[in-house]
Amino acid sequence: MSWACFYLPLRLLMAVCLCHSIRAPTSTFKSDLFNFYHSLILADGKETTVHLLKDIPKRYYFILEEGRAPAPFTITVTPCDVPIEWSILRHKVSASDHDTQEISKSQKTPSTVSTIFNYKGNSVETYVGMSYYSALYMLEFLSTERDTHITVYLTTDTTSGHLYPELPLDPRIDIIGIGPTTVTLAWKHSPSVLQHRENIQYCLLVNEKHNYKSLCAAETAIRSSGMKVPPMLAFSLSPYLLEPQQVMILSNSELSIINRASSGEVRQICVGTKNTYTVPSLSASTQYYFDVFVVNLLTNASAAYTGTFARTLEEPEPKMTELKDGKVIQVVLDGKKQKLNSLQYQARHKRIQFTFQPCRGQVQVHITKNGKTVASENISGLRYFSLKGNLLDTYLVQLRSTEQSNSSVKVQVSSHFHKPLFPLLPDSLKIKSFSKLRTCNSVTIAWLGTQQESKYCVYKKRIQDDQVWMELQSADRCAGPESRPRSEKVLCRYFHDTNLQRAVTTETIRGLDAGTLYLFDVYLMGPSGIPVRYYSKVVKTRKKC
Repeated sequence: MSWACFYLPLRLLMAVCLCHSIRAPTSTFKSDLFNFYHSLILADGKETTVHLLKDIPKRYYFILEEGRAPAPFTITVTPCDVPIEWSILRHKVSASDHDTQEISKSQKTPSTVSTIFNYKGNSVETYVGMSYYSALYMLEFLSTERDTHITVYLTTDTTSGHLYPELPLDPRIDIIGIGPTTVTLAWKHSPSVLQHRENIQYCLLVNEKHNYKSLCAAETAIRSSGMKVPPMLAFSLSPYLLEPQQVMILSNSELSIINRASSGEVRQICVGTKNTYTVPSLSASTQYYFDVFVVNLLTNASAAYTGTFARTLEEPEPKMTELKDGKVIQVVLDGKKQKLNSLQYQARHKRIQFTFQPCRGQVQVHITKNGKTVASENISGLRYFSLKGNLLDTYLVQLRSTEQSNSSVKVQVSSHFHKPLFPLLPDSLKIKSFSKLRTCNSVTIAWLGTQQESKYCVYKKRIQDDQVWMELQSADRCAGPESRPRSEKVLCRYFHDTNLQRAVTTETIRGLDAGTLYLFDVYLMGPSGIPVRYYSKVVKTRKKC
């Protein structure tokens, strides 16, 4: 480091310093100095955010005045991205400076500048020092990789509470359990939690790339991926986001925020003052990095435990279910765990037909024959797959829910095409209502039929406005009319038409209440008795007629 860059502002500062008695400093001395070079003075007792441009050093100054007792001070620097270089330089005020009231151009001040600390890296680093005489200190920061920002905290008050929460003597994170989709972590309590339980909480970071040495660094990584940091995430990150008075105080209930980006996933989970936690919803056979931070909710400051990593276990082989010719089975699919359900069938005939009837949600169907894919599709309604092969061909059916919620589907494989178990379906399973035929106490609906004579049953249900979404989402399309109360039944009728153009039937439902929302369902009953439910229709009667 060049001493010239220290002496230029130093001479300006000393010009003010020498006008006052160092041995008996006054408030005027301090006030004049800070007002004179305010932009370079580092605030005492406050965390300062410093923005660094690549290859351009930035300098801050502070003064420790001589008193009866030694002056302790602490400096904590938190890099929020790339490694930085930073140093502390000290200029001791010499005795000749004490007695001089005027600065002579010919007089040269002895060189008493010394470097007392320097560091290079991206870890949070703290320097604790003691000054036994009046001195001027300079902090110099340099980023050689790219533009970045850091936080700097200077304090000379060692009697009040700490801005940063304390770490235990052993700050390591222990892994006490690993499964295919979960990892259980434990860590020793921070002394700050034991002293200020209501203001402290633990937060975890989980990702697949690397450990983070500070919450400030994690926030920078999220931003650099092009994502917008959610407002709730900001409460425990650096003051780069929020002023102290804007800190959001959260209860000790668990909070989990997941940020997905093209570069992967960064998950933050705050768990109050618990010092054990099982991280859920992980992918099998995947390496994850885990960080634990103890966060002071009042000051926004945090301290990092030593990060760790673990690889989840491999997913156990799914159980194989044997399909029997002509038999219908119902499979429930776990949407949260996204597990594959596998069904196997060995052909007894050259031509076979798979039938799938989703009961809830959308289902992904993948069929292979002797290891080669023959069909793959996402289905939400009744679907047939007719396949041709050889005797004893082995078919493997893999099913997965395409949604986060659970799904279910009925599956049948059969070689008897002339005896279909499921009814013949029309081109559309939608129910249509006619607005012009809607009155205060009646609604007219229509639906498509088929060339095959079948039984159709109509049901109605009175619902509230806020129940519409739930009713439509929770509908079990495999359940038949027997699952409905008798009071909801409107009628049943047989219908067919050899001309598909005319295979349309209408029904006017009367005796309804004015201005009321109704949900209408139509069930198609085939020869085998297996029902197929049309898509529900919601209609509101007129309020005034």
